Amino acid sequence: MCAASLSFPAKPSVKVGNGNFLPYRYRKGTVRAEVLIADPKRGERIFPELTIQGIPHSDHHIHEIVQRQSETSSFSRKDALRRPQFPPKFLEEAYERCKKICAEYAKTFYLGTRLMTEERQKAIWAIYVWCRRTDDLVDGPNAVYLSSAALDRWEKRTEDIFNGRPYDLLDFALTDTVYKFPLDIKPFKDMIEGMRLDTWKSRYANFEELYQYCYCAAGTVGLMSVPVMGIAPESHLSSQSIYDAALSLGIGNQLTNILRDVGEDAQRGRVYLPQDELAQFGLCDDDIFSRKVTDGWREFMKKQIRRARFYFNQAEEGASQLDKASRWPVWSCLIIYRKILDAIEENAYDNLTKRAYVGRAKKLLTLPQAYTRALSMSNLAFQSNLSCEKHITGGQ
Repeated sequence: MCAASLSFPAKPSVKVGNGNFLPYRYRKGTVRAEVLIADPKRGERIFPELTIQGIPHSDHHIHEIVQRQSETSSFSRKDALRRPQFPPKFLEEAYERCKKICAEYAKTFYLGTRLMTEERQKAIWAIYVWCRRTDDLVDGPNAVYLSSAALDRWEKRTEDIFNGRPYDLLDFALTDTVYKFPLDIKPFKDMIEGMRLDTWKSRYANFEELYQYCYCAAGTVGLMSVPVMGIAPESHLSSQSIYDAALSLGIGNQLTNILRDVGEDAQRGRVYLPQDELAQFGLCDDDIFSRKVTDGWREFMKKQIRRARFYFNQAEEGASQLDKASRWPVWSCLIIYRKILDAIEENAYDNLTKRAYVGRAKKLLTLPQAYTRALSMSNLAFQSNLSCEKHITGGQ
């Protein structure tokens, strides 16, 4: 336990009266940072409630990304003439390589993509491979040699991919994808920016800072994926709402990764947890490095898990509004990542000495569950639309 608890300025956040949380984008507000206190009558420590914070969508220009990726007609007219022509056999080999990489390193997700149309499958595999290669720059075997210049070169290479100048076989697949689907380059650049953060930043003062990192590292993947997965023609949600849900899924995934990997990250001298929130629970970095699971740590973890689940709940409705054939892998991801949070709880919140994971058998069992959820959401959407039509037509 730390000798003293530090206090950081509270950042904009929203907590509504019923105890539920609203995404930051809906409203701005401020809260006073709470500190650990004791109830003198009961001799018990009262732990603070954490708020769901974020940063305004305008800070990431999300609305502009949605608009550009939704303009499919102008995209087709503009890019049809300058789309690079690759030999069919060459492209086939490029996508086959992407397929094999996805199948090897993301088995459950890969199986989920098999219901998608062939063109969408290939595009998602190409995006996955680019994201994996980007992440490997920081976490791969050669990460110790990573420099700012290397990330600059990778960003320039990504720009070349979008401009029809691929460098290697795997790049060819993504170049072909960006000319088939209205993908905007900004989420790709933002992910690279997240990798830059990893080269120099190992502490996050508050959740607003951590949210920024989560957006770059994983929220961007949701923004990349929506144009490929497609929105159901019968969807009753706006495109912006579906992109918001995709962003929430990415944020939830990254928060879960952070909670799963606390012990491993600590061994590398990294703490991806809000410093002000640790202080509110009477904790600090030393408590993490000592790898001792205390009551304070368990209470802190309960609040962090609650926050991650909030973002998964936000993602659900958007997942149900994607193109029917694209919902399966998204629901698989949702269910598996929720099970990781369950595993942390089953380990009595010991993510300092244990790594929560979902075994292969459990992952495979999620596939029929995810498929059922995807179908049931489709039926609910159909029934909702049918109900609306009956109401409009007077029940005829």
